[in-house]
Amino acid sequence: MQRRQFLTTASSTVLTCAATKSWAQDTPAVSEKCSEASKAMKKAATFFCGRVSQHGGYVYYVSDDLTRFWGETPVTQHDIVVQPPGTPAVGLVLLNAFAATEDPFYLEAATRAGVALADGQLKSGGWDQVIYFAPPEKGRMGQYRHRDGGKWNLSSLDDGQTQTALKFLSLLDQALEFKHQKIHEAASYAWERLLSAQFPNGGFPQVFSGPAESLPDLPARYPDYDWRTQGRVKNYWDHYTLNDGLAGTVCDLLIAGKQVYQDKRISDALIRLGDFLLAAIMPSPQPAWCQQYGDKMQPIWARKFEPPAIASSESQDVMETLIRLAKETGDERFLAPVQPALDYFQNHCLLPDGRLARFYELETNRPLYMDSAYQLTYDDSDVPQHYSWKINSKLKQLSRQLKTWEAQAPDRLPQDAPPSIQTLEQHWQKINPIINQMDDQGRWVSTFAGERLTGQPRFTEGFRYLASQVFNSNLAKLSDFIALARQLDG
Repeated sequence: MQRRQFLTTASSTVLTCAATKSWAQDTPAVSEKCSEASKAMKKAATFFCGRVSQHGGYVYYVSDDLTRFWGETPVTQHDIVVQPPGTPAVGLVLLNAFAATEDPFYLEAATRAGVALADGQLKSGGWDQVIYFAPPEKGRMGQYRHRDGGKWNLSSLDDGQTQTALKFLSLLDQALEFKHQKIHEAASYAWERLLSAQFPNGGFPQVFSGPAESLPDLPARYPDYDWRTQGRVKNYWDHYTLNDGLAGTVCDLLIAGKQVYQDKRISDALIRLGDFLLAAIMPSPQPAWCQQYGDKMQPIWARKFEPPAIASSESQDVMETLIRLAKETGDERFLAPVQPALDYFQNHCLLPDGRLARFYELETNRPLYMDSAYQLTYDDSDVPQHYSWKINSKLKQLSRQLKTWEAQAPDRLPQDAPPSIQTLEQHWQKINPIINQMDDQGRWVSTFAGERLTGQPRFTEGFRYLASQVFNSNLAKLSDFIALARQLDG
């Protein structure tokens, strides 16, 4: 991988909130708020990175007494979670905080998280959902590159696991000026293995352990068998997938990698991903995308509740990805299927409440569900509760994104309005409650009230816990405020 100087999204000027320039001299209150935001950030990160962190990494939830831990399932103090909002997601937030403040505290904390990920990297090059630093009572111990482990060696692209880990390590590698040997080597190894796992037509499997198989380059087509009763593939995870937003997360990773390393192989992989998304469009009358495709580019089953079908969530993710690919590459052919897909969903798929069914039956376009016995049905009255059978429509937002592109030349897309004291004050109104909600230890403590949580932990009513997602969101908003103040400072 080629090396580039570390670039931050914020100005390279060191921010000193108590001694800002002309705009702050005219508005002392803004300087005070900036200083308050910086202190709140540091206090929260000091507690979270010092007390909640395990082996340098993070889980989803920790009880407020720091004795119990959860990812998608309960874990121990010897485990860290890779899947967002776990370790790499926290690491990315810490890198943003470093970019906004240039305080080495945040880079040091991010580096500890990066080392933890390197210690949990699989021999196949990527990561699984959980990294175990001691043999688990339950769970699959990874076949780790740098330490003893188990036999599990499938790197996962499900739910952004390897994507988020590698994006974080790449940006961390850049921030450390490519001088941290363990971080740089882990990122380089992961890139080599990921690029080799991409199918020649540009698609990706859900998991990988080695190079992709060479398969015929075919366009998507309807099954030539009775998909209800035939054609189930046990190892569906080895085939082309778009499940759980894979197109968007892989695209995001490839764009970040291209910018960090300036490697033509990554740029080529990005174009091939777009080529696959074009090939994966189903024929008329359903110009959209499915969750899973077999080696003949026919929709196939995934889990028992994920049938071959038009998938609205994945289709919306693909449309958003194609617009982003067009902006990133300047290649307008990636836009061609977006409007037909929007028209299809808008005119034929919206439910009476304005939402979309998760699945639409192939060719008939009827909303498709499962009952509690996992039998296919058109009735949504008895669906399993662990899965989202209906999703919110993003069609209007996608239509606006497409029109913005079409109204502008590729290199002259509208830029965000320049920052002003007014926009800074508006942002303050969002972060002031965040600061006030933090307790005297620097914690944002959540109280369970029956809401649906990632991983669906079995908390009792009134249970108090710390959540990585809350920390990530709040620290990002505080960092954004400080970065905005730096932009205003000029």
